[in-house]
Amino acid sequence: MTTCYIGVDVGLTATKAAAFDAQGRELYVVTARTPRTCVTAHRHDVDMVLLADTVLSLLAELNAKLTADGWTPAGLGVAAHGNGLYPVDAELRPVGPAIASSDTRAQRIVDAISPEAAARLAAETGSIPWAAQPAVLLRWLRDHEPQAYRATRWALSCKDWVTSQLTGVASADYSDASAFGMVVLDTRRYTTTALDLVGLPAADLDRFPALRPSGEVVAGLTARAAARTGLAEGLPVIAGAMDCVAATLGTGGHELGDVTVIVGTWAINGAVVPARTPAPKVTLSALLPDPGRMLAMEVAPTSAANLEWLAAAAVPHDRADRVPPTELLREAAGVRPGADGLLFLPFVNGAPEHPAASGTFLGISGVHRRGHLTRAVIEGVAQYHRVQLDRLVASGADVADRPWRIAGGGARSEVWAQIFADVLGRPVRRQLTSELGARGVASLLPAALSHGLQPWSVGDADDLCVRPGPDRAAYLRQAEVFDRCLASLPVTWQNVDQYRTATA
Repeated sequence: MTTCYIGVDVGLTATKAAAFDAQGRELYVVTARTPRTCVTAHRHDVDMVLLADTVLSLLAELNAKLTADGWTPAGLGVAAHGNGLYPVDAELRPVGPAIASSDTRAQRIVDAISPEAAARLAAETGSIPWAAQPAVLLRWLRDHEPQAYRATRWALSCKDWVTSQLTGVASADYSDASAFGMVVLDTRRYTTTALDLVGLPAADLDRFPALRPSGEVVAGLTARAAARTGLAEGLPVIAGAMDCVAATLGTGGHELGDVTVIVGTWAINGAVVPARTPAPKVTLSALLPDPGRMLAMEVAPTSAANLEWLAAAAVPHDRADRVPPTELLREAAGVRPGADGLLFLPFVNGAPEHPAASGTFLGISGVHRRGHLTRAVIEGVAQYHRVQLDRLVASGADVADRPWRIAGGGARSEVWAQIFADVLGRPVRRQLTSELGARGVASLLPAALSHGLQPWSVGDADDLCVRPGPDRAAYLRQAEVFDRCLASLPVTWQNVDQYRTATA
């Protein structure tokens, strides 16, 4: 029997379980849709029981493949989207649906926080208040669902919820908790500041589990989870990591100054910086497993989710399937840069800094077809990544002069990767390993289990560096128009949001 390591990555769109050998090579991957429901434009719920069942079923499927080929799992780790709220009672039972990190129902609570108070949180934790932070959502729960608030013993993250269902233990790690804006960077301890800002009592800090390093073993797999998955009872399960951190580890981009651009449901734009204050002035910062480093990030649900929306919107209303995104990308490759004057603002899921924003096409005319729509969507996604990366560079983050790593949908598509290089005006190194989040969290297992292996690396053979080409000038012109439109649209979006809310 040969040893392997399992990583689970729970995204807002898809959930994956993958196994890796001792050198970090991917062995098998199994995937399922994440059970997230958009109740309204602002409310995104997750069925917690169905999510746990999805993970257990994937692990059973993965384990069957491993067993058939003689692989023995040595341990397991979970990565998942950060922020949001997964509330459970003392018996680790959900007190209601979870609230996903793309949810904006609590925006009014954030709007009431003064700039001075927000700056105090940023100075301590490297993160600013925003609508999907657990403290903000806990306040929303107290105001709107007081019975669920009273029943909540543990305020968990997504990966902590899944880990609790594997181990029977409520746990938390530094990466998730710091990205919540709840860990003082200089002491690595919880702070009540995020609770204070939204009017919650300091005692609510007891609802958050004790902090652990991402690679620390929480407990062994329970008998129940072992029976459901076929994995061995007692299999070590580590605390795990926020998906942004796990994917950064998976790309190998963990040296100071490294920049990683993740084109997923969320746009993740992160630079590795020293873990100390004063921190770069960014949306959120997450501590890395290396205690001296953290990931300073500009993030928003403004990336590949827009293409996923178009893929679903391109089929008749009564069908549950979608057009394969690869088909849409092939059509987009045949459209000239600039999509014949069509622009797209990629806010189908809003954005923390533009809470009323919605997905917006500008310049539609009779010449435009589906390929133009796709080209405009992927260009708009790249342009908003540029806006966030410009903010990251201006934040005080020390960015190294080497190619930025790009992962996710923007890396797997040659046309989209070239658009990113042209829009950003710098080389981007495509990361073609398919499951970077699962790989990143699994990479913590050998050290956690004292297996004495060399750290996993990403070989140059798996990367492809794409440099800006002749279309760079066209995208510079587009950027000017994009930025002017972005600056002028907030009032329009507010009017549309009021109309949408009134007619809901």
